[in-house]
Amino acid sequence: MNKIILKQLLILLIAPVCLFSFTSKPDRLNFSGDWKLNESKSDLGQYANFATRSITTLQSNDSIAISRTSPSMDGEDITTHETLTFDGKECQTNLMGDSKKIASLKWADDGKTFTVTFKLHLDFNGQQIEIDGTEKWDMTDDGKTLVLETNSSSSFGDISTKSVFDKQ
Repeated sequence: MNKIILKQLLILLIAPVCLFSFTSKPDRLNFSGDWKLNESKSDLGQYANFATRSITTLQSNDSIAISRTSPSMDGEDITTHETLTFDGKECQTNLMGDSKKIASLKWADDGKTFTVTFKLHLDFNGQQIEIDGTEKWDMTDDGKTLVLETNSSSSFGDISTKSVFDKQ
């Protein structure tokens, strides 16, 4: 009788292992590429002059490296670099001076979009500003268009933008 119970127990323990070994996460869309802002399709709001003009991304199995080029306050282009991991852990990026960005990435269940949740700690000559936000990444037109929908909140109020980039 003990052998029968032991066999049944083993079957109950082994069956789920076998079942889950054949299931996998959905394929993730690959966001790698060089992207240029399409201002006519974007809704950039009052901060359009400082919007990211180009993005370069390189995606691997476990992370995405993102370089963004934007105009700075003095009109010169500035490029920032960050790498976000796909495990949901927070990643810190040091920006100019004492400013920094803390962000984490979460894929949608279907693997077609992801959302970056971020906190910007900005330092403007000793004046501290904190901005909380999200940025949803989506690709359309068979991978020819990248759409970033950003929502942020700070002491200056709430801001929502939609940036549309064309693949180069």
